[in-house]
Formats: sequence, C-alpha cells, structure tokens
Amino acid sequence: MRNGATEITILLVDDHTLLREALRETLAEEDGFEFVGEAGDGDTAVALAARTKPKVILMDVEMPGDDVDSRLRRVHDVSPHSRVIILSMHDNAQLIQSLLAHGIRGYLLKSTSRMELVSAIRGVVANDERVVLSVSQGSLAYPDEPAAGPLSEREIDVLALVGEGLSNSGIAARLYIAEGTVKRHLRNIYTKLGANSRIDAVNKAVAASILSPGGTAGGLPRD
Repeated sequence: MRNGATEITILLVDDHTLLREALRETLAEEDGFEFVGEAGDGDTAVALAARTKPKVILMDVEMPGDDVDSRLRRVHDVSPHSRVIILSMHDNAQLIQSLLAHGIRGYLLKSTSRMELVSAIRGVVANDERVVLSVSQGSLAYPDEPAAGPLSEREIDVLALVGEGLSNSGIAARLYIAEGTVKRHLRNIYTKLGANSRIDAVNKAVAASILSPGGTAGGLPRD
C-alpha cells in the first residue's frame, strides 16, 4: 500500500499464464492494488477465493474445468463479497446477460485499455451498486430470438468435442486447428443456439437433435 491508499486485493483467474503475468505487470504500479493469488482453472480459483476473500476477482470466461456459470456460483458461495469482473473475447449479448444475472460486477473485452480496467476495478469497489461494461454497442441489445442459421459441420465437430469434456486446447489439438479458431467457433455456436455457456450449448444441441445425448453428431450420417 502506497500513499495511504486503501488496499484493493485482487485475484487473477485465467488459464493463460502469459496473460496473467501481463495483467499483474500492467496493474502492479497502481496505488493500493495487492495481488493475493493467481489461478489457471476453476477449482484453484474457488480454493483461492475461499482462502483470500479478495475484493476483486478478474476472471476469464473460457477455462478448463466447470463452465463459467458454475464457477461464478462456487466463487460467490465461498467469497460472497468479492466483486467479479469478467475479461473476455466474447462480445455476445446472451452471455453478458446471463453473467449479469449471476452477479458479476463488470464485463470487459480483453481489448480494453489499462485505464478502463483500472477505472472498472476502482469503480466497483467504491460503489456497491455499480456495474461496469466495456463492450460493443450491439452486444447490449438482447435479441428476442437466436440468430438464424444452422451450425456448420466444423461447428458441430467443435461442439461434439465440448460434449466429450475437452478443453479448447484439447479441441484444437484433436481438430488440428488454432485455439483461437476454436473460440471463434464457440462464439458462433453460442449465437446460433442462443446459448450462454458450453453446457447450455451442448444441451440445446442435444434438444435440437444436432448432437446425440452422448455428445456425438446427430442427424444424417456425415462424411
């Protein structure tokens, strides 16, 4: 703590080590910020939240382990006063609305500036009713219906592997594509199915007979 500033304890939750390091280095020079831990998966995040009770948790959406909805519930159970700010690549209305319903205090795209991130952290700590969003204007419009259009064959491949419990990196390795491509396919899948999480997407695909209950591609045989 410097210059008598009130300490803001922060827990970093992201499965990418380089990104966690970059966030820590970016925010380390701020007065009154103290990092109490880092987690690369949901279970570790919950354990650290329970032990450190941080004022702010900076959390990625896509991580190994449970889906973000379950992770938020578990974190709030063990540290109900922590303000969770989501950092994400997903600019998706359904996802944002779902996470707001789970009590997040901020949703910022990973392209946000350092100034915006610092302001968001200080803002949610200073005001218990404040919610900070840094997203595109279009993502604030919650559509009545999911976007039209069937899933592509590649999107079905990705979703089937999600149903098998594979992580993004595991899916990328199985399909010989980049992990960023997997995330792009998942964003498209969420939009087309009106889903707000991996589990929700799989469940809706099963209900629509896109996937079988076992997680494999349903419908007509495919080459």
